[in-house]
Amino acid sequence: MEDRKFLEALFTAAVKAADPLTGIRRHLPQPPKNGRTIVIGAGKGAAQMAAALESLWSGPLSGLVVTRYGYGCQTKDIEIIEASHPVPDAAGLTAAKRLVETISGLSEDDLVIALVCGGGSALLPAPPEGLTLENEIALNEVLLASGAPISAMNVVRKHLSTIKGGRLAAATKARVVSHIVSDIPGDNPAFVASGPTIPDGTTRHDALAIVEQYGLDLPKAMIAHLQSPAADAPRPDDPIFSRHEYHVIASAAVSLEAAAQVARAHGITPHILSDSVEGEARDVALVHAAIAREVALRGRPFAKPAVLLSGGETTVTLRSKGGKGGRNGEFALALALAVDGHEITALAADTDGIDGSETNAGAFVDGTTARRLRATGLDGRKLLDGNDSFSGFSAIGDLFTTGPTGTNVNDFRAILVG
Repeated sequence: MEDRKFLEALFTAAVKAADPLTGIRRHLPQPPKNGRTIVIGAGKGAAQMAAALESLWSGPLSGLVVTRYGYGCQTKDIEIIEASHPVPDAAGLTAAKRLVETISGLSEDDLVIALVCGGGSALLPAPPEGLTLENEIALNEVLLASGAPISAMNVVRKHLSTIKGGRLAAATKARVVSHIVSDIPGDNPAFVASGPTIPDGTTRHDALAIVEQYGLDLPKAMIAHLQSPAADAPRPDDPIFSRHEYHVIASAAVSLEAAAQVARAHGITPHILSDSVEGEARDVALVHAAIAREVALRGRPFAKPAVLLSGGETTVTLRSKGGKGGRNGEFALALALAVDGHEITALAADTDGIDGSETNAGAFVDGTTARRLRATGLDGRKLLDGNDSFSGFSAIGDLFTTGPTGTNVNDFRAILVG
C-alpha cells in the first residue's frame, strides 16, 4: 500500500473507533419509570451523538444540543442548534441559556442525558453578571494565542461562566447521565468542554494562578470576577451531584489502539508513544522527528519498518498575525523541516476533521516536503515563524481534507519510517 494511503487508513480506523454509537450503546441508561427523558449537549460532534442516541432509544425523548456551524445532521426529536467555534457568538449565548431553561424545571423523577465533546467550551458562552459576550470572545482569543494547554484554558473558562464547571448539571433536580467523548489528554471528563455537567476540584485561585503564569491579558472585569467568591464553582462532593454519573465513551487511547491494529494487519509494527502529548506543536514535532530519524538511521529504539503513533493536544503560541493553519499543520511543518531528506512519511490531523479555522484536517509530510516548498519559492522556516502552515501545504498539494467527522478525540499523528 502506498505510504499516504496507509497513513490515511490508520486515521480512518482511529476516527471509526471514536464513533459515539458504539460507546452510547454500551452505556445506555434505563428510561425513567415515571418521568421524562431530556437530552442536552454541546460540542463539535454533539449532533452525531444525538442522532446515535435517537437510533438506540426506544421511548420518548426531546431536548437540544449545540454544535459548530456546518456540523449539524438530521435528527428526529432532538433539536440541533449551530453556533460559532472557536470564537463564541450570539447564537451560542442564546443556546447556552436555552440549555439551562430546558432542564431547570425538571423533577427528581426525570432523566437528563448529556452529550458532551470537544468544542463545547466555545459553543456555550455564558458570562456571569457584569460580564458580556464580548468579554468572553476576548477571553477565548487570549487563551487560543497563549500557548497554554487545554486543561489550563478550561480551568480559567469554567470560573468565568454560569454554565461550565458543573453548573449546567447543578441547574436541575433530575438525574444526569453524561456521555463524554474525550479530547483531553488524560481523559479527565471535567475538562472536556470545560465540564458543563461534571464538577472538579479546581478553584478560582487556580484560575488566577494560570492567568499570571501565562501572562493572560484579560479585561479588568474578568480579573475582578475571579477575585470574588462569585467565581467559585460547585464542588464534586456537593449533594446535588450524588445521583449523577458519567461515561467516557471514546478517547484518544482507544483510537490509537485501533490504528495500531490496522498497522499490524499491514505488516508494520506500531509503537504508541503516548495518547496524551501536550506542549508547543513545533517543539513536540522536534521530539517526534528525533525519534523518527533515530529509527531511520540506526534502527533504534525500534526496528524498521515502524509507525510511530501519538495523540493528545498540542498548542500554538501565535507569533504574528495573518497566518493560516492549526496546531496539526504547525506540527507537520516543523516535522517536515526536521526530517528533510529522510525516508519518513507522516500525517498529522485533527480527528474532528478541522485543524484550526481552515477547511483541512491536517497535512501529510515526507522527506521531500521542505525541498518541494523551496521549489515553489516558499521558505518553510518563514512559514513556521508566521504560523502559516496552511499556505505552505496548500501550495504543494499536501493538505489532508476529510470534512467534519462527527467525533473528536483530538490530535492524531502517525509517522511511518522505512
